[in-house]
Amino acid sequence: MAKLPTIAIVGRPNVGKSTLFNRLVGKRLALVDDRPGVTRDRREGDASLLGLEFRVIDTAGYEDEDPDTLPGRMRAQTTAAVREADAALFLIDARAGVTPLDEEIGRWLRSETTPVILAANKAEGRAGESGLLEAWSLGLGEPIPMSAEHGEGVVDLFEHIRPHVEREEAREEEEYAEDENDRPLKLAIVGRPNAGKSTLINRILEEERLITGPEAGITRDSISIDWEWQAPDGRLRPVRLIDTAGMRKRAKVQDKLEKLSVADGRRAVEFAEVIVLLLDATLGLEAQDLRIADYVLQEGRALLIAINKWDVAENHSQLFQGISAALQDGLSQAPGVPLLSVSAMTGKGLDQLLEAAFKVREVWSRRVSTGQLNRWFEAAIERNPPPAPGGKRIKLRYITQVNTRPPSFVIFGNRLEMLPDSYLRYLTNGMRKELDFGAVPVRLQTRTSKNPFNKDG
Repeated sequence: MAKLPTIAIVGRPNVGKSTLFNRLVGKRLALVDDRPGVTRDRREGDASLLGLEFRVIDTAGYEDEDPDTLPGRMRAQTTAAVREADAALFLIDARAGVTPLDEEIGRWLRSETTPVILAANKAEGRAGESGLLEAWSLGLGEPIPMSAEHGEGVVDLFEHIRPHVEREEAREEEEYAEDENDRPLKLAIVGRPNAGKSTLINRILEEERLITGPEAGITRDSISIDWEWQAPDGRLRPVRLIDTAGMRKRAKVQDKLEKLSVADGRRAVEFAEVIVLLLDATLGLEAQDLRIADYVLQEGRALLIAINKWDVAENHSQLFQGISAALQDGLSQAPGVPLLSVSAMTGKGLDQLLEAAFKVREVWSRRVSTGQLNRWFEAAIERNPPPAPGGKRIKLRYITQVNTRPPSFVIFGNRLEMLPDSYLRYLTNGMRKELDFGAVPVRLQTRTSKNPFNKDG
């Protein structure tokens, strides 16, 4: 797995580098004080910004001192950090304006090959306005107004960091795709008690690995079993099978041990990648099945639904069509969830089930290129422009994928708080159909991009 892309925070002493570092990593890893020079060594941490994952380096304040002195050696550490990073985040103090040392750092950064992002910290209030304008003189592009202490300006910071992080993430995704066949598919079997979950796993393994019987509720713990499936093309694909306790309606779960078992089953859903919801063909689809399916989708997991006991079911065509229609009504948030028929007793449909599980994991893990995503986005907006409530135009600027597993996207624009849910559903359904995400959970969020300190918006 490729290492996380790296962003190095640089600037003169006491401009707020450590405060920003702590905000990005979500904890107080760096000491913060009004005195300059608190940070001496490079400090690194894993950062998350609106779904972007990267490594951030807090560097010592850049000072113009002899290389043999302590400040000089600290400066050498900062230089090394910038040269190793995918981008440098140059922080100035908007209230103090551009100082001679800021100008020197700007000249140094322009001479380096590392891309530079310029941010003006402490920009809240009128005191930061002149410093924000002065920052243009550094010749490093548009400065980002922000407040590391109050968390303002993070959307604009995200927009500037995103291209550098996504470039490295694309390489990581390529590596992931190359070795995904070597990764175990984490496959959990869930359903109501006595749907045949343990029997199904025993049939897949071709051994009596789990205790089964006519009594409901035999399985109490989530059981994890590593195994290899021989695919139709002859390849051996690693699988981690997870059997879970039956999930009954919460009101019917009275026994303390059963409550623990159901909670353990929910944790198994959180751990797994693909979930098979097993139905009992002799009972059809019940409300509890829909509740379980909804929980799986809310957790962002890929879902398959399998009708078990197909060997003893009657009126096969009518049963399948009836369950399919009920799923369309009951799972409108993920239309088209794959529905298969299997028999744990005879082994019918098990290869098709496993093949579908690997395929849906691949879709669940897929990243769409920025170009393809925005071409689709522009076409979708052109076909159906967003509404203009009260005559105010909602402007959708662009969309970016911030995560996979499940696929997660952020739309940037203006007045997005006025965008109706129906339009977001239109976009989500379009992504499912036109970008081939099918029924896997797709998460779509909006972020308004503007100067957080400009009251006029």
